[in-house]
Amino acid sequence: MPCYNEASRIDRSIASVQAQTLHDWELIVVDDGSTDDSWQVLTALSASDTRIRILRQQNAGAAAARNRGLPLANGRFIAFLDADDTWEPQFLEAMSSALDSNAEAGIAYCGWQNLGLPGGQGLPFVPPDYETPAKLEILLEGCRWPIHGALTRAPLIRGCGGFDETLSSCMDYDLWLRLGTEQRLHRVPEVLAYYHHHGGVQITCDRSRIALNHFRTQRKFLEDHPEVARRLGIFRVRQLTLGELLRRGYAAYWQRDLPAARTIFRVVMRSGYGTAKDWLHMLPCLLPLCVHSRVLQYIDSHRR
Repeated sequence: MPCYNEASRIDRSIASVQAQTLHDWELIVVDDGSTDDSWQVLTALSASDTRIRILRQQNAGAAAARNRGLPLANGRFIAFLDADDTWEPQFLEAMSSALDSNAEAGIAYCGWQNLGLPGGQGLPFVPPDYETPAKLEILLEGCRWPIHGALTRAPLIRGCGGFDETLSSCMDYDLWLRLGTEQRLHRVPEVLAYYHHHGGVQITCDRSRIALNHFRTQRKFLEDHPEVARRLGIFRVRQLTLGELLRRGYAAYWQRDLPAARTIFRVVMRSGYGTAKDWLHMLPCLLPLCVHSRVLQYIDSHRR
C-alpha cells in the first residue's frame, strides 16, 4: 500500500485489511514522502498490529512505493490496495482460494464498485470472464480491473520486474497487460473491492494524462511484443490503440473538458486517425483555446 498525504483516509483502508476473514496476511505500507500526519497515523496503527509493516521514502510516486515494498513481501500471493481503496472482508479468502483451486491461473480478479460519485453513478460491476480466445485484444484495449481488484502469485510479480516507474499513471494497466496476456486468468464473480472518490488529489481526474499514458503503455507493449502487432494486423492495432484514444478524447469533449480533449485530439490527428466526421470535431482544436471555447458555447446555447 503506497501512502501519500492520506492521514485522513488510510485508517479506513487498513481497517478493511484487518477485517479480513483470512487472518494470515501481512500489510506493507510505504509512506511516499507524505507531508501531513500520515507517518504518525501509520506508526500508531503498526504498533497496535504486528502484521502491519511500515517504511518511508522520499516522494517518488506510487509505482516506486509499490516496488519498494515488493522485495519485503513474504506471502505466496500479492495484492495491492491504495490508501483510498477498501476490500470486502472475504476478499483475501475468496481470491486466494480461487488461485489455490486453479493451479494454472496466475491472476485472480473480482468485481468492484466506485463509491462517492454524484448522480447515482458507480453501480457495482462484475466483469466477464476474460480467459477467452479474444483475451489478448480485450486486455490490449483497456485495463479490465482496478489495481485493488486482483490477487497474483508473488513470483510472477517479481519475475516481470514490478511496476514501470516512468509512468505517472496507468502503471497498473501496464503490469496487468504484461502479466495477463501471459498468465491464465481466474474470475471471482463477486464485488469485493471498492474505490472511494473524494475531494483530494486523484490522478483519475486528469483525463489527458490517463489517456496518453494508456496510449503510451499500449505502444510500449506492442514494441516489446512485435509478434502481437503482426498477428493483429495494422488496422486492428490502430483500432485498439488510436481508436481507444479517440474515444477518450470524445469523453472529455462531450463533458466540455476542453484542455484534455484538445490534448488528446491533437495526438490522434498527428497519427492521421479518424473519419471525416471525427476530424470535424478535432480540427477546431488547432484554434486558440478561448476561440474554441466560444464556438462551443455558441453551439451549446443554440442546442438548448
